Amino acid sequence: MRYNSAYALMMGVSLVALAAPAQSYAQEAASQAPESAAAESTDASEQVIIVQARRRDEDIQDVPSVINAVTASEIADLNLREFTEVKTLAPGLELNTNANGIGGNARMRGVNFDTNASGNNATVEFYYNDAPISAGVILQQMYDIGQIEVQRGPQGTLRGRASPSGSITVTTHKPDLNEFGGFVDGTANDLGTLNFKGALNLPIIEGIAAIRVAGVWDENEVDRVRPTTNAVDGRDPFSRTKSGRISALIEPADWIRLEGSYQYMDRDLRSYDQVESFSVVNPAAPPTTDLLIRAKDRLAVQSDSRQINQRFDIYNWRAEFSGFGQRLIYQGQYSEQRLHSVEPQDPAVVFPGRSIAQVTDSNAVGESHEIRLQNDERVFDIFDYVVGYFDNTLDSPTDLTRPTAIRLPLAFGGGLASVVQTPIARRGGSHEKSFFGNVNAHIGDSLEISGGLRQIEYKDDSQLIVGGALLTDNQNDDDKLIYNASIKYNINPDFLVYASTGSSWRPGINVVGDFNIAQSALEQSFLNLPPESSESYELGFKSTLLDNTLRFNLTAYHQKFKNFPYRVPGTGVYFVNTVPTAQGPVQQVASFNFVGAVPVEVNGIEGELSYDINNDWNVGLFASYSLGKIKNGTIPCNDLNGDGVPDPTGPAPTLAQLQAAVGADNLAACQVNQRASFLPPFSATLQSEYNLAISNKMDGFVRGLFSYYGSSQGDPTNDFDDVGDYGLLNLYTGVRDPDGAWELTLFAKNVFNTTKVLTRTTPLFTSYQQLPGAIINGVPTITGRPSAATTTSSYTGITTTPPQEFGINFRFFFGSR
Repeated sequence: MRYNSAYALMMGVSLVALAAPAQSYAQEAASQAPESAAAESTDASEQVIIVQARRRDEDIQDVPSVINAVTASEIADLNLREFTEVKTLAPGLELNTNANGIGGNARMRGVNFDTNASGNNATVEFYYNDAPISAGVILQQMYDIGQIEVQRGPQGTLRGRASPSGSITVTTHKPDLNEFGGFVDGTANDLGTLNFKGALNLPIIEGIAAIRVAGVWDENEVDRVRPTTNAVDGRDPFSRTKSGRISALIEPADWIRLEGSYQYMDRDLRSYDQVESFSVVNPAAPPTTDLLIRAKDRLAVQSDSRQINQRFDIYNWRAEFSGFGQRLIYQGQYSEQRLHSVEPQDPAVVFPGRSIAQVTDSNAVGESHEIRLQNDERVFDIFDYVVGYFDNTLDSPTDLTRPTAIRLPLAFGGGLASVVQTPIARRGGSHEKSFFGNVNAHIGDSLEISGGLRQIEYKDDSQLIVGGALLTDNQNDDDKLIYNASIKYNINPDFLVYASTGSSWRPGINVVGDFNIAQSALEQSFLNLPPESSESYELGFKSTLLDNTLRFNLTAYHQKFKNFPYRVPGTGVYFVNTVPTAQGPVQQVASFNFVGAVPVEVNGIEGELSYDINNDWNVGLFASYSLGKIKNGTIPCNDLNGDGVPDPTGPAPTLAQLQAAVGADNLAACQVNQRASFLPPFSATLQSEYNLAISNKMDGFVRGLFSYYGSSQGDPTNDFDDVGDYGLLNLYTGVRDPDGAWELTLFAKNVFNTTKVLTRTTPLFTSYQQLPGAIINGVPTITGRPSAATTTSSYTGITTTPPQEFGINFRFFFGSR
């Protein structure tokens, strides 16, 4: 195996570097975050992180809420290449992209989120340079990032859009007005990854105008899941990302600041859906008749690859005007996301070697504008305020073709006779406007009381067109007032306690993916949901002890949701699906992840303990526990015996069995009390770094990052998708310039090659239309119309932990960084 020497060296120092601090207390330069005026300190006892959680520069330890700040140095030091890896520094946060390429998911504080269910109305909102943006754009390759802030709890009275679980803000490096500079960064590993990124800073008029150009080029093998010999092309998984960004900054006078940026990103992806033989986890299941596949094999059985091309264009601009102790800020953004995907539709491989796929094309255009007024100087030496107006529009037309396979009679060999493609179009858009305001009252040196409101006006419309006929036409027109309030008391300069409460709201949703042309009233109730509302209560403290070297923070919270959109997991719920064909409408068994509006209660606790042992050694621990439960909620379910209780996992029913159970409703409903999220309730991150001077011109270092995930329960109806606890260890060692001009790092991720199945579907199945036929007088003859048929596979779909990785990284900085 390659990198044996590096592996041995890292293991030798693993007792020293066990894990990573949840926050790096090395302050980034003032240009890395908007409006930041803090200076970098070389004294460990004076290092702070400045955040913009409340729309002004504050020490993270002074903000009465839970925030994980991920700095540019942490991103580089831990070789975080894709944004989804940020979750390793924020326990309780789950980040992933959808396999179909449409959007991404961020989950936090005890509830699930699925963009296929809630679309652009996320439980965790993303912001790019202070403007809202969809998760699918952000959860890609990272480069030239200044700082990331993960803020937990209800958001919306201060920033952008309402979100019940939190927000994640991403700030790119800003141009330096005074100094030429930049960096180059390269990574290679034993998994076929080549990643190169860099930036160049150019002052155009010193002290007045500058531009910064940055980019990344990345090739990798995705999750290394490879196809078996059944695949049409048999090619390995592959991903290539090309992206560039140009930023400009102009400060012609002390009272005016203008900035803007343009970023493009192009990504091509070829991947396969990983499977495992069901008999591996269920001894009662029939043995696999083909290849026995285990999770560690990282194999897929589908006949063709999943192919995706994504193109993102983002225009971001900002203007700030200061005077008379006040500041007027305008923030705008325009983004366009284009997607073309080819998604295989024969998971049970009924037609080996044949490509049966859904083709999807989408072009989402979003635009936002925000203008706000806030104070630079405290009003009457007591009040800080922010007031503003926000406007956001989104238009996301989508076109796809849904295939229906027609199989030859078994007497003719049972091969693929034809594929009927049904054109499906999704049209519509949304428009959100809001007025907001927030006031902080500083009473004396110890007491702070804060409160804010946002009045939201939201409108959207959506149309679903199947086979040229309008199937659904929905409009929403909602108004909602949300609030946030907190009280903070500094017992002394190093210890504060706080309590907060807040509400949030998300508009009613129209779930996409059920293209049944004969939907029932019950079916539609699980597709068109009412608005969600929530209230949260939080109590915590933050402390900085031992001459600012020890930080200990703890928070407990309770949150209640009304009409939370719970999407059924796994392969979903079986329903009677009517599809158009050349011979007329036909019924078949299909499955879909329908959504129920349910009440949910969440309780949790989050804590951080970090210690700078000395100037050369630090260690940190961040932990999160969060448990959300549905309380007497009605959800779509599989209930073939009609007892009102979701059936345990089993093979797909026949059309006759399903029709007998659900009648004209097309599917069943059950009342449940169960978990609202399938993430582990408890997770923790431990991090450490030790530095050692080798000579006057070189320092050595070793870092460690250990992420622990507790046991979790999956779909209550699936006895085989629970996940036991596990941990992932990453180690880094290398040498660098004492002044940070260059760094060479050897690293190992998932050191112990831990392979854990994280999600598991029910046995895969394919629905199709079976032609009847017989050999009559020696002649093959079709004897009637096609009828619905289903074949169930001996495999289940799974996702697993990332593969073990050994690599090398080199970074070189010059001038302004």
